[in-house]
Amino acid sequence: MELATQLIQFVNHSQDAILIADRQGIIRYWNAGAERILGYSATEAIGQSLDLFIPEKLKPRHWEGYHRVMASGETKYKTGLLSSPGIRKDGSQISLEFSMVLLHDDDGTMQGCGSIMRDVTERWLKDKELKQRLAACEGKTAC
Repeated sequence: MELATQLIQFVNHSQDAILIADRQGIIRYWNAGAERILGYSATEAIGQSLDLFIPEKLKPRHWEGYHRVMASGETKYKTGLLSSPGIRKDGSQISLEFSMVLLHDDDGTMQGCGSIMRDVTERWLKDKELKQRLAACEGKTAC
């Protein structure tokens, strides 16, 4: 099997959400992992704005940063993971961690970005509970 074929299978069937958005923030690729995590089929998501899963209160900040990155071709988030809440199709909120890859054409012109996202809601809830328990213990002489 060719490497290109293997890469296509890997991306299409990854359990992590893998998506690509163009310069305007329109979704151009949406894999099976994105369907599983966010609840929208590829048919529903492709052609839609990234607003599809961005919480309302975060949209202004998201778009300010997105348009700045698309104009400059630079981001401070080249390494490491970003964290943000997301909204599933059913309206439930989830916690996401994701990385971004800036996508350029052969001339170096920004074309959009790709992202690999993972649902970390369960870990986030456990961390929140642990912090609450720790805060309660710190307020007492013994736990």
